[in-house]
Amino acid sequence: MKVEWKGIMPAVTTKFTAEDTLDLALFGKNIQAQLQAGVNGIILGGTLGEASTLREAEKRTILEATVRLVAGQVPVIMNIAEQTTSNAIQAAAVAKEHGASGLMMLPPMRYHADDRETVAYFKAVAASTDLPIMVYNNPVDYGIEVTLDMFEELVQHDNIQAVKESTRDLTNISRLKNRFGDRIAILSGVDTLALESLLMGADGWVAGLVCAFPKETVAIYQLQKQGRIQEAIDIYRWFTPLLELDINSKLVQNIKLAEVATGLGAEYVRAPRLPLIGEERAHVLQIIKQGLATRPDIPQYQN
Repeated sequence: MKVEWKGIMPAVTTKFTAEDTLDLALFGKNIQAQLQAGVNGIILGGTLGEASTLREAEKRTILEATVRLVAGQVPVIMNIAEQTTSNAIQAAAVAKEHGASGLMMLPPMRYHADDRETVAYFKAVAASTDLPIMVYNNPVDYGIEVTLDMFEELVQHDNIQAVKESTRDLTNISRLKNRFGDRIAILSGVDTLALESLLMGADGWVAGLVCAFPKETVAIYQLQKQGRIQEAIDIYRWFTPLLELDINSKLVQNIKLAEVATGLGAEYVRAPRLPLIGEERAHVLQIIKQGLATRPDIPQYQN
């Protein structure tokens, strides 16, 4: 399925049972809620998906299940976060074999690659597959920035098509647009900068709190796209305390608690992560409770 790098693409959580097995029924319920809200793609295997804790067989199971669930309605994107180039190439091949429409790729993990090594890594994977690729540029959390000069080399590969822009620097959107025009699609990767990024020309939003609040997230994107800026701002301001749960080291636990509150998930995480306790848990639950108590009516945004 062709990937159009635009709109809302949820980075979905992986649902577990109390016995630490995949909960595909609950996972499917969440995916259906995303589709009903009007998302433009589904991203698997990111940080929110707890990919670093998943077995290879589990990754394949989740990918195949998602492909069946979406049934061609939207593209399914598989994240690649590997330590070696050969493993990344293999992961890309497995993703295609099991139905992925595209890839999201982090720079090499653990080893702090320099610019030349990072470019070579992305180019090697791009040359090995015909799947379209979105580069995940998050120097804040992962320590490697993909600069504009590096993108100048990467765009030599037609299938490197987009960037998940998580530098936290809004001016980078203008720099990318000035250098590359529409050659590289830009998707905001930071929930608390998403509307600002869209208004500065980003094409979409790889979202986190969408896992619990799909309609609100899609509404913000659609309203701003339709020029209904104040309506988008009103929802976004209500959403902001919840969105801040995503820019936190416990983002997985936070967002899973929000999914429980909206009936779209379970709290179970995979060790070494543990569920929140004590004051930390109470604080997050209070933010979620306040958000639900003041949840706004959503204007009609779907055709």
